[in-house]
Amino acid sequence: MLKTIIYIAIGGAIGSVLRYLTTVFISKYWANYFPLATFITNVLGCFLIGLIIGILEKNNLANSNLKWLLITGFCGGFTTFSTFGYENYSLFINNNSLLAFSYIALSIIFGLFAVWIGLFVSK
Repeated sequence: MLKTIIYIAIGGAIGSVLRYLTTVFISKYWANYFPLATFITNVLGCFLIGLIIGILEKNNLANSNLKWLLITGFCGGFTTFSTFGYENYSLFINNNSLLAFSYIALSIIFGLFAVWIGLFVSK
């Protein structure tokens, strides 16, 4: 278990740093009201989690330490939106469209509400 935690921590650290650098780079060249850095990070994270899962499954490595390093660690540190995207994709391909749409809607509604509550409580 400790070895798994170390893999996740290393991947998470790299993902978090790359998220920060992506934000710095995008903000330097694009100053706008649209949160482009977060948008790019989330879309790129979704692409990467799909790519990594596909490569790991193709090479029978889905249960290896690379999964912990790259998916849970790196993609988790880079963006949790990638996991959200993959979970919804899985629901759709398993014919759970209603559950997927419910998950999407509830995540957005409760997420925004939680931010509002957090801001309200902090004041």
